[in-house]
Amino acid sequence: MNGNKGKPAPLSRRSVLTAGGAALAVVLGLSGCAQEDPLAKQAKAGDNKNYVAGDGSVTEFAVADRKTPVDIKGTLFDGTVVAPADFLGKVTVLNFWFAACAPCRVEAPSLEALNQDFKSQGVQFFGVNLRDEKATADAFDKTFNLTYPSFNDKDGAVLLAVSGLVPPGAVPTTLVLDKQGRVASRVLGEIQKGTLKTLIAAAVAE
Repeated sequence: MNGNKGKPAPLSRRSVLTAGGAALAVVLGLSGCAQEDPLAKQAKAGDNKNYVAGDGSVTEFAVADRKTPVDIKGTLFDGTVVAPADFLGKVTVLNFWFAACAPCRVEAPSLEALNQDFKSQGVQFFGVNLRDEKATADAFDKTFNLTYPSFNDKDGAVLLAVSGLVPPGAVPTTLVLDKQGRVASRVLGEIQKGTLKTLIAAAVAE
């Protein structure tokens, strides 16, 4: 609407939390994300960090303007192969992480708590690990008592499938997929538990 279509404007964390569960501002269109994301610019500039720090901004995409379902094909650390059909009929949370990422460690307990909260509603959680070996990923899961699986995405296949939504090197980033496998919302940077809970609940209610 009003010329902003195709340029999703991130909401501040404060704005979302202040809304107290109210509907987030709807941002139309997904095109141009990779070029305009502040995280993408930060990654391009390069500052010798091990990860690109997110700002906690949240974007929710209107149902009518979501792109086609994600075409994710990948293998979990336990050897399970996941195909696009596995995302249909369920709300899915994808969290991009790796063990040395400090914000990833901070948000891990909240992600597991939400995984437990929404499991009975058919919501599935997947981590997407971008650089660790299996032993390191397993140690992380054990440390934070994570019960949901993670993709071994060192080859970048899952990251490529959501190109334009998850800037390369921007960790953590969390996506909520609707029941058709389309991206419904995104959090760049460390999640706030209440905010992600609202995003998941909104997708479940659709």
